[in-house]
Amino acid sequence: MQLLADRYEPQQSLGKKAGRQTWLARDLQTQELVVVKLLAFSHEFEWDDLKLFEREAATLRSLSHPAIPCYLDFFELDSDNHRGFALVQTYIEARSLEQHLKSGRTFSEVEVKQLAKDLLGILGYLHDRQPPVIHRDIKPSNVLLTDRSGNSPGQVYLVDFGSVQTLAARDGGTMTIVGTYGYMPPEQFGGHTSPASDLYALGATIICLATRLHPSELPNRDMQITFVDRVNLSPHMTKWLQSMTATSVDSRLESASQALLVLNS
Repeated sequence: MQLLADRYEPQQSLGKKAGRQTWLARDLQTQELVVVKLLAFSHEFEWDDLKLFEREAATLRSLSHPAIPCYLDFFELDSDNHRGFALVQTYIEARSLEQHLKSGRTFSEVEVKQLAKDLLGILGYLHDRQPPVIHRDIKPSNVLLTDRSGNSPGQVYLVDFGSVQTLAARDGGTMTIVGTYGYMPPEQFGGHTSPASDLYALGATIICLATRLHPSELPNRDMQITFVDRVNLSPHMTKWLQSMTATSVDSRLESASQALLVLNS
């Protein structure tokens, strides 16, 4: 693949889906490895895709958190091979939770509790922004984790802000239904999201780590994920996960700070 913007040299493909590509590339100005996300003008292109892509870039540009990739660059592509837009962000050398699970790694209750705390810290930062930032696609493939170190399960990072929504955008009438089946709370299927929607997805992600099963592979009762007989967790942790994944927003833990408080109690 050719040089992008006379600066970014693609090294290897990190992912590909309709109209989108993600590449690990070398920034020839800094010699650092970076992640380049491409949105191509193609027969599959829709204007909603561009709105989400531009929102992802604007959101990353506004954020500053050690566990979130940093915005580096955004530019238009107009060559024979590529027409569209590119977003450049910092590269984080870590595998996703999904990759850890596929490699056979298991997680103890102490570890999943620590991961939950770390992710709640990141969500607290996002949800406390003005306007609040809702990730809308928390799942094992969008959480990176470095290898174990001493008593630590590893350093956690939250990536892929391609589905992100600010409550200001929502109030302005921009409604695009995104997310991943199994990790999406019921209200998200109707295009409605709040900070509690991210809590549901986080709860479903922790359930996946504990059961080693995709939430859609688990039985459900009245749309609530049923997992108790598949895990070896304390009653407190089990009850906390049930509160995180309550189908009704009114029954769910409502904020990252409240969820952290209950988890630590």
